[in-house]
Amino acid sequence: MELPELMDSRYSVRRFKPEPIARPIIEDILTLAGRSASWCNTQPWQLHVTEGEATDRFRDALWEHVTSGNPPAPDIPFPTQYQGAHYARRKTCALQLYRSLGIKEGDRQASQMQTLENFKLFGAPHVVIVTCHESLGAYGALDCGLFVNGFLLAATHHGIGSIAQAALAAYSDFIHQHFAIPDEQRVLCAISFGHTDDAHPANQFRTERAPLDELVTWV
Repeated sequence: MELPELMDSRYSVRRFKPEPIARPIIEDILTLAGRSASWCNTQPWQLHVTEGEATDRFRDALWEHVTSGNPPAPDIPFPTQYQGAHYARRKTCALQLYRSLGIKEGDRQASQMQTLENFKLFGAPHVVIVTCHESLGAYGALDCGLFVNGFLLAATHHGIGSIAQAALAAYSDFIHQHFAIPDEQRVLCAISFGHTDDAHPANQFRTERAPLDELVTWV
């Protein structure tokens, strides 16, 4: 696909089929994403990629950790609040998802249960944990964001669904322990990926994009 088609067709998949992706395809996605730009070509992203039973072990352990009442412990502070247009766009996205699933606005229990699907990896057969060395600060994290976008587009190129998940980084302490990730590597996010379950209602909507006049100041 050409870039415009890739950008238009990519979306966050929230239900996957269980069938695994062949290792050569995963390697090609990672290789393509690895062509992303980074400051002085530092390529700061460090990755843990799960396959087969390793994904299931992580999924089950993560679910147990989160639902047992353990508090969030992210390596990087989450946003303190959403205001103005940021709040409006976030709410619109959530309402689109809830409507597609038949969840009524204000049904906190149902919406919370859907949020918890993050910690089941939406049924994906694979997940990537993305980390960056703490010494590289915000700019290392920015470079890793470019890698994440490259991964999402490369997966789309291969017909593979994906979703970037900051939610998992809320439990960075658990992720460090589970994967034996050194303390100096900060957990930034996860990417769950696999074959998309096209029939699932969670995959039946597409998010909106703001017009340029809301985002751009011409000088």
